[in-house]
Amino acid sequence: MSLIQPFRGWRPALGHAAEIAAPPYDVISRDEASALAADRPDSFLHVSRPEIDLPAEADPYAPATYTKAQENFARLIAQGRLVRDPDPVYYRYRQQIGDHQQTGLVAAASVAAYESGRIKQHELTRPLKEQDRVRQIEAVNAHTGPVLLVHPDSPAIEAVLDEISEPPAYDVCADDGVRHQLWPITDTRQIAQLTLLFDALPALYIADGHHRSAAAVQVAARRRQIGTDASAAEWFLAVIFPRQQLRILAYHRVIRDLNGMTPAAFLKRVAERWRLDPSPTPVAPEAAGLFGLYLDHQWYRLEVPEEQLEAVAHDPIARLDVSLLQDQLIAPLLAIEDPRHDERIDFVGGSRGLTGLCARVDSGEMRLAFALYPTAIEDLIAVADAGAIMPPKSTWFEPKLADGLVCYGLDG
Repeated sequence: MSLIQPFRGWRPALGHAAEIAAPPYDVISRDEASALAADRPDSFLHVSRPEIDLPAEADPYAPATYTKAQENFARLIAQGRLVRDPDPVYYRYRQQIGDHQQTGLVAAASVAAYESGRIKQHELTRPLKEQDRVRQIEAVNAHTGPVLLVHPDSPAIEAVLDEISEPPAYDVCADDGVRHQLWPITDTRQIAQLTLLFDALPALYIADGHHRSAAAVQVAARRRQIGTDASAAEWFLAVIFPRQQLRILAYHRVIRDLNGMTPAAFLKRVAERWRLDPSPTPVAPEAAGLFGLYLDHQWYRLEVPEEQLEAVAHDPIARLDVSLLQDQLIAPLLAIEDPRHDERIDFVGGSRGLTGLCARVDSGEMRLAFALYPTAIEDLIAVADAGAIMPPKSTWFEPKLADGLVCYGLDG
């Protein structure tokens, strides 16, 4: 079975992409989704976050929520806002924000390749979020949220995509300033070339969308059990970028208290482990092994001793900055052993940056913050190749993919 295949995508009718395209369901709150979709009846948020069309007290995981998603998706089709390509195609997809640009491929990715480990994961999933995606997929009978995948560098793949010179079908600038462009690839030679070139790759790597891909596996398994034609469910919606083009931003930490210590006592214990220097300006770490600490309106620069870095250099997980911070400071000093579930720790990712950290601490909501250097894509791949799991909140990919530009229907 091929690693990827073309498909007949549901996508906005020409002239309607800007009205439909929406941010991913899981990066905005219900209130933010409601505000963005206000006076925009065709926004895809009515499908991905259908609770915004229900009373404020409605349970986002109740059956009525998924029924509303189904109704809204069907309405977009019935009103001609979403149309389906007549033949299976791939799609060239480009994102641009500021000086950063990345160009990849929208394709149907193989569930069998995920199950065999050829599409590699690096993150644990949470059952509630996974089941939410299963129920949403089943309700609309489609994959509407793409999984972000990374492929090893391949000049041949990029060369095929660069052959496409005509204007894009869609050219949309989203509310967050990200420009999204999409080209259907209808040339049968290019389609065959891309399929073969991807089949020659050793693996693909999940960058973002572990819950969506895990849900796709569940949906496929259920449909196999039913015994009806489940061939369409053996694939899931993916956007695949070359690894050198993806941009990972830092995922910072904020802590609710000092575990009973005074600020002076806490700083003394930190200085016993790592080099600690006050900084007159915010500390944005410029390399791995460096951290910023913000406490009582004061920034400090933290540096991990070289011998500690050398001791873990062979371990793809222990050498990560998120692991060094958790293992050397957060767990032993602040008694937060399980950052995945402990409510005393939270995370600030992406473009919110140091301003977002200071705001959380200065408001009194949090007591201190740690600024980190971004995890490298090479580290993500090394962890996935080792069959290991990264610590929670290790990577934040930006720009985010748009929902609603292409959907993969499960009706064949």
